Amino acid sequence: MSNNQHDLSTHHDQYGLATADMVNEVFAQGVQRGVLLMRHSAREYRRGIHDLENPLTDHGRGLAKKLGKNLSPDINCRAYASPPHRCIETGECVLTGVNARGQTSGLEDAGLPKVRPLEALGVFYALDQIRMWKGLRSAGGLAGYIQTWFDGEIAPDVMMRPRQAVAMVLEVMLGKLDAEPTEAGVKQLDLCVTHDMTVYTVRHGAGLESLSAAPVDFLDGLLLYRQDDVLMLQSHYGSCVQVTEQMLSG
Repeated sequence: MSNNQHDLSTHHDQYGLATADMVNEVFAQGVQRGVLLMRHSAREYRRGIHDLENPLTDHGRGLAKKLGKNLSPDINCRAYASPPHRCIETGECVLTGVNARGQTSGLEDAGLPKVRPLEALGVFYALDQIRMWKGLRSAGGLAGYIQTWFDGEIAPDVMMRPRQAVAMVLEVMLGKLDAEPTEAGVKQLDLCVTHDMTVYTVRHGAGLESLSAAPVDFLDGLLLYRQDDVLMLQSHYGSCVQVTEQMLSG
C-alpha cells in the first residue's frame, strides 16, 4: 500500500469519530437533550440505479456501529431517517452500536420500529429532481450548486427557497428536541439521518463553515441543543451559532 493509499484508508476509518466526540463533549457540559442532524454512512456508487437507491457499504455499516458504540454510555438514543434505505440502515447501525454499550435504543419497548422514516429528512426541497441533477453537473458539484441556490439563481420551480428549507429542517429538529424523552431524567439524543445536501444547506444557512472550506463527509453532523435556555447549533468542526427566530421563520 502506498503512503497516499494508507492516508486515504486512515481518513476513511475516522468517519463519525469527530461527530461522536462533539456529542459527548456537549452532553458532558450539562446538556440533557440534543438532536443530531447527520449524513448517512459510507455508501456504494453503483451505476444503472437511482442514486438514492445506492446502499451502504460493509465498511459504512461498521463505521455507523462504531459511532454508536463511541457515544457516552449515559446518553440514550433514538433514531429517525430520510426514507432511502441507506439512511434508515445508518440509523439502525448506530443503534446497534448504542446497544453494544449495554443500553437499549428506547424505541423497541414502545413497540415502534427502531428507526422511523421521515420525509422531512429527505430532499423535499428539490421540486424538480431531474433539473436539479442537471444543475449540479453544471455547477461543478454540490458546494457550487448550493451557493448558486442561496444566491437566488435557481428557478423556484426547481428548488424551494433555501431559507425556507433550512427553517423546515430546523423545525423538525426542534420538534424532536422538545419531545418527551424515552426515559425521565436521562440524557436524550435524537438522531436524524439525512443526506450531505441537507447538512450543507442547514450549515450554510446558519452561518457555520463555508461551503468550500469544509466538506460534509459521511457521518458528519450538526447538533441542536439548549444551553442556559439558548438554542444552539454546533458543527463537528467546532463552530457554534445561536439559532435565531429569523432562521426558524425562513
